[in-house]
Parts: sequence; structure tokens; C-alpha cells
Amino acid sequence: MDAPTSRPPIARPMRGIALKLCSVLIFIVMSALIKVVSDRVPVGQTVFFRSFFAIPVILIWLAMTQRLVSGLRTRNPLGHVWRGLAGTMSMGLNFAALAYLPLPEVTALSYAAPILTVILASMFLGEEVRLFRLSAVVIGLGGVMVILWPRLTIVGGGAIDDTAALGVTLVLTAALCTALAMVFIRKMSATESTASIVFWFTITSTVLSLLTIPFGWVMPTPTEAVLLVLAGILGGVAQIFMTQAFREADASVIAPFEYASMLFALIIGYVVFSEVPTPAMLTGAAIIVAAGCLIIWRERALGLERSRQRKAMSPNG
Repeated sequence: MDAPTSRPPIARPMRGIALKLCSVLIFIVMSALIKVVSDRVPVGQTVFFRSFFAIPVILIWLAMTQRLVSGLRTRNPLGHVWRGLAGTMSMGLNFAALAYLPLPEVTALSYAAPILTVILASMFLGEEVRLFRLSAVVIGLGGVMVILWPRLTIVGGGAIDDTAALGVTLVLTAALCTALAMVFIRKMSATESTASIVFWFTITSTVLSLLTIPFGWVMPTPTEAVLLVLAGILGGVAQIFMTQAFREADASVIAPFEYASMLFALIIGYVVFSEVPTPAMLTGAAIIVAAGCLIIWRERALGLERSRQRKAMSPNG
């Protein structure tokens, strides 16, 4: 999922929260639609539909908000390519994982992305990781291991489930790609607008998905075609809602509501796919959510501290 990089001063936090919850729900519905067709439609083809049919939605949004010009303008085209590669790989791997794992489990494991972002930002951006954030990262990775334990070990005399192990590998690799995309976005935010990052990612992922045609696309049935087109439209709408949410409220207020996706995934997974969550999955998800919230809280505290320091150093402060 893309993270907005800029916003005006805080205006309506409750509206921002509502928009964020809407975007989270729509993204989960989109994932459910992809899961329905995942047994027959190749991953590259689902990425194409998800990206291509989001383009008109995003263009209409940019035009309505009078940001069409800024959305098309870029000072760092190569940055968009690298961000697009990482983001498209993340999307494709997540879509592939949906064929092997329950929807709630894919959702829970994807929460590793913000935790991995802390590590990658330290490695590639030189961001300082102090003991508090490092502890939160360790806690979060511990939650991931709680979820993985029944999947990757012999529990109660049972055999290792190779299919589930593949699904876990796919979703964790997707989380790593998401974290890498977030690092690219942080670097690009100095020169690129949020509208530009959103638009060019959609274009890049559409083009990259076409490269998978030689690997075998299929002719979707009418039902599959409708589901795929709807997934693309919903993906574009969810992207807009998320972007608008961060324009209405501070990131520290909005970010924790990302974890509402776990509740939505549990409900949809149970009702639509008859997926019953395991105690290990629920426990691990709770640990990861707690770690993520600790990181968000710490980021907010550091942001406030930096703001006070800038104000103290200001001649007019």
C-alpha cells in the first residue's frame, strides 16, 4: 500500500479517520476479489487489471482536485521507476500469496512491512534507530514468528505444509518489497508531490505487468472479468481515500487505523471463504499490531521533539 508524502495543516481529524477506515475496508474487499480469481488468473494479469483500471479513477480525482498538472509532473523519473519496481513486486507477491494462505493471515503477515521499513531506513537513509524503536522491531518480528511457527515447523507430529510455507515466503517477501518502496518514497518526497507518486506508480505497475504476458495470460470468464475490473476500480478509490485521509489529519492519528484491516479480513475471510483464524495467527497479529503502534507513537514523539527544536532555534521563536 502507498503512503502519502505531504499534506496541508491538520483540519478535520475525524474525517481523516473515517477516510482511512474506508480505504482499509476497500483494500481488503479488493484483496478478496483477487483471491476469488487467484486459482485461475495469473498474478501478472491480476496486477494489470488492478493497475490499469485504477488509472481513470486517479485521473478523475486529480482533475477534480486541480492537481492534474502536478500529478503528471516529475523531477525524478528514475526514482519512480525504482519505486514502481518495488511496489509492483510487492503487489504481485501479495496477490500470489492469497492463493496459498487465508486472507487474515496474509493481512497479518503484511504488517511486517512498517517494521522492516525501520530497518531499511536505517540502512539506506542513515536514519538513527534508538533502543526503543529497535525493541519494537524485535517485538514485531517475534509476532511474525508466532504466526509462522505452526506453518514452518512440525507441530504435534504433523508434517510441514509446503504450500503454506510458499505462501508465507511470498507474503514476507512482499512485505520486504513494500518496505523498500517506502524507503524510495521517503527519498522522493523532497522533490515529488503525493499526486505524482500515486499516478506514476499506477502507470509503472501497469507497464510492468504487461511484461508477464509471455508467461501465459488467460481469457477470463465474464464473472472473472467483472471481478478484476472491479478490483482495479476499488484499488484506485481506496488509494484516493487513503491519500485524502492523510490530508485531513496527522499521520500519527491516521496510521494506527491501518490495523482495522485485520478485523475486516477476519470477517470477510470467515463469511466469504470460511476461513477460521488460528490462535497462533490471532496472537501473532496482536503482537505485530502492538509493535507497530509503538513505532508510530515513537515517530510522533520524535516529530514533536524535532518541531520544538526547530522552534527554539528560530529567530522568531
